[in-house]
Amino acid sequence: MKLNGKTALVTGAGRGIGLGCALELARAGAAVVVNDRPGSPDLAEASRQIEALGVRCLAVAADAHSRAGCEQLLAAALEFAPRVDILVSNPARSKRAPFLDYDPIDFDVVINGTLTAGFHMGQLVARQMVAMPVEPRDGCQGKIVFISSVHAEMPYGRSVAYNAAKAGLNHMALTMSAELNRHRINVNIIEPGWIDTPGERESFGLDKMLETAPKLPWGRLGTPQDIGRAATFLSSDDADYVTGTTLRVDGGFVLKECRGDSV
Repeated sequence: MKLNGKTALVTGAGRGIGLGCALELARAGAAVVVNDRPGSPDLAEASRQIEALGVRCLAVAADAHSRAGCEQLLAAALEFAPRVDILVSNPARSKRAPFLDYDPIDFDVVINGTLTAGFHMGQLVARQMVAMPVEPRDGCQGKIVFISSVHAEMPYGRSVAYNAAKAGLNHMALTMSAELNRHRINVNIIEPGWIDTPGERESFGLDKMLETAPKLPWGRLGTPQDIGRAATFLSSDDADYVTGTTLRVDGGFVLKECRGDSV
């Protein structure tokens, strides 16, 4: 129970990676504020799963892609708990299309929903962390973890906006870390590889994913739990000396063409 007594806020936590992070933080003892978009069909079930682990949970339906929605979410979290100790920022939007045909409106939507949304929630939570008294237990003001992607490093075709947003998210997080060091706020990044989530199943189809999984370096797709365990480590005292770091959790995905199998 490394996070006992802490409160974590996880955006985009209705399903997939966000839910995986929320569940693992709860298993480590944190009270959890879970967020998903207004009208989400998944938020109530996510809250039920977390409460079943014996920790306190608040479910907040708010638009984490907008400044107003982020302000609403943080206000609700601070009514639930005296402070937010941990932020896992997970909102993202994606639209696949060839670069030459990419709709400029879609480009703006993806950038705003993935990069700008991370700025809004990160800034608001960091301001709250700076303003709160230092925790006597460890002298740490807070932990911020951004969920990025291997797309930040690998420029996959048909994903120009998502690639750019995730690369920008990484650099934004590093800049935040450089500025927030003096406040003892750890800021880190997780880069998932190919993770078995409802969104990926909708995009690629389960049959395609099952066919591809054994061919990946680790012999399987990643799971939301894999990412949640990494987020829990970065949110714990074990990672006190880890900040400004990008942790790739991909089962070797980015190295899949480097094994020399056919050489």
